[in-house]
Amino acid sequence: MRRHTRTLAGFLLAVLAISPLAAQAPSTAELSAIYQIKDEGFNRSQVMEIESYLTDVYGPRVTNSPNIKAAAEWATTKMKDWQLANVHLELWGPFGRGWSNERFSAQVISPRPFPLIAYPKVWTPGTNGPVTAEAILAPILKEEDMAKFKGQLRGKFVLTAAIPENPERFEAQAHRYTDAELADLATQPVPTAQQNQEDRFAQFRAQREFQLKVQKFLVEEGVAALIEPSRSDDGTVFVQQGGGRDKEKDPPAPPRVAVASENYGRIYRMLEKKKTVTLELDIQNKFYDDDLNSFNIIGEIPGSDKAKADEIVMLGAHFDSWHAGTGATDNGAGSAVMLEAIRILKTTGVNLRRTVRIGLWTGEEQGLLGSKAYVKQHFGDPEAEDPSTKRIKVTTEHAKLDAYYNVDNGTGKIRGVYLQENEMVAPIFSAWMEPFHDLGMTTLTIRNTGGTDHLSFNAVGLPGFQFIQDPLDYDSRTHHSNMDVYERIQEPDMKQMAVIVASFVYLTANRDEKLPRKPLPKPQPARNFP
Repeated sequence: MRRHTRTLAGFLLAVLAISPLAAQAPSTAELSAIYQIKDEGFNRSQVMEIESYLTDVYGPRVTNSPNIKAAAEWATTKMKDWQLANVHLELWGPFGRGWSNERFSAQVISPRPFPLIAYPKVWTPGTNGPVTAEAILAPILKEEDMAKFKGQLRGKFVLTAAIPENPERFEAQAHRYTDAELADLATQPVPTAQQNQEDRFAQFRAQREFQLKVQKFLVEEGVAALIEPSRSDDGTVFVQQGGGRDKEKDPPAPPRVAVASENYGRIYRMLEKKKTVTLELDIQNKFYDDDLNSFNIIGEIPGSDKAKADEIVMLGAHFDSWHAGTGATDNGAGSAVMLEAIRILKTTGVNLRRTVRIGLWTGEEQGLLGSKAYVKQHFGDPEAEDPSTKRIKVTTEHAKLDAYYNVDNGTGKIRGVYLQENEMVAPIFSAWMEPFHDLGMTTLTIRNTGGTDHLSFNAVGLPGFQFIQDPLDYDSRTHHSNMDVYERIQEPDMKQMAVIVASFVYLTANRDEKLPRKPLPKPQPARNFP
């Protein structure tokens, strides 16, 4: 009798052990809805058409540029066509002046003519028409070096940097995660003490201050333009910011041009041989000071359950990009996936108990500015303390947000989710991933991942998640480069992402309880860099 009692007790313990996970598994009705989502997302997808409009027609999308405003008008029109509710642009700011490049050409004239693969840097001035001038080497590695070149640089195209190394490559740069890599990603590393972190910040500030001094020196010397090498090879040019957005506070910058390392190396070596190298550049850049505020793009599907319709499930991505390409993988891919995901949910008509809201953010490339502004306005201030709790100060809307899902790592398909140390959602997401194992989504990692807009939500204690994606050639080739174009987008991966995002949003919107949260964090003062 005691043996049978022990057996029954063991059975009950086993049931209790597995019931929390089993209770989270999608029901038959939910699996039927996921089938509808897959059918729409795989067989009638619009994700590549959305991607093409955002990139081919309206790219690139530098924050506060005419392009991003036109792209936003197109996106809001599409959302209204899909009959989303509450579609609007939500202003935030100030961000600063807008910028666009209207015309650019770069050519070596002598001793042998050849075109340059090159791009002007954002928020730098142009040349006021074609300029033909000599190039000059002026290595400036420390402040004393500026004195060596004083009075020698006026009207010249100046090269101050060494030639980047271009190592031989024997393996493809595009890569999908292997099973072993995913297994390693799923492990939790034990944190170690941060050594010399303040020293690193101090070094960063010192380097930044030195760069600003060099920039000021070049402007005072009256250089025609600063010619800079890209950090990559094979004609890929990585280009970002070269000047400031604040007309009143930021120091003036000279025209700055990023050049393919192979072109830069050729010019540099000829100058080393004491050859006269003449360049012709025509840079027409335009600044926009009429409206210093920016915006986020918002739209909704209202919830069907009166008791839960005021609770929100969000999906989002950053809408802005850099300018050398068309912003395809960073982050036209994420924006297109999120637009397609909400289109799928609306078109299929699957029941959504909670309201689903999309947010497309601007100013991400300058420090998650759009999503930070949105979170501060609606949910909480990560820098402000509530005296009663000694935790961050939150708004009444904070309790109503269920979760936020983000995509911003290129065009690679989803392989899992970064849990951002939220242990409590692991069994929920594990069960939700089961219908997508055959699409390659199998991995959860407790780890954090940084650099994108889910961090704005995590900073105020809200469940914000970024999906694990196959890296492909995002970091090695397309991220912030002239190769960030439509041709680098993988259609099957985009469809897979849109289906998975739509399904996770659907499951979240219909769960009886909101997703569990980590405790509210303590306020963290902003770290200011010069």
